[in-house]
Amino acid sequence: MDLASLQRQVDDYISQFREGYFPPLVNLGRLTEEVGELARELNHLHGPKKKKADEPEGAIASELADVLFVVVVLANQHGIDLTDAVEGTLRKYAVRDANRWEKK
Repeated sequence: MDLASLQRQVDDYISQFREGYFPPLVNLGRLTEEVGELARELNHLHGPKKKKADEPEGAIASELADVLFVVVVLANQHGIDLTDAVEGTLRKYAVRDANRWEKK
């Protein structure tokens, strides 16, 4: 699936509800919550804070997908083409960091 298709699917899903998109600051709060859940899972896997025996296993992939969903929502609300935005970011990194890291 490409980013344009993802943006359309998210918009189709949200557009079926009368409430539509939540206000942008609500979605920013949602994004923060989802990033926190991702951080918790990564901390349990790689950090010193391990899960309690009775805590269910989490899924990093699922948390990343939740983060992506809210990012797409925010992009849609602001009329941002994520394909263009990501391509611009990749160009920026390619130029800015061209000699920053040791090449293999």
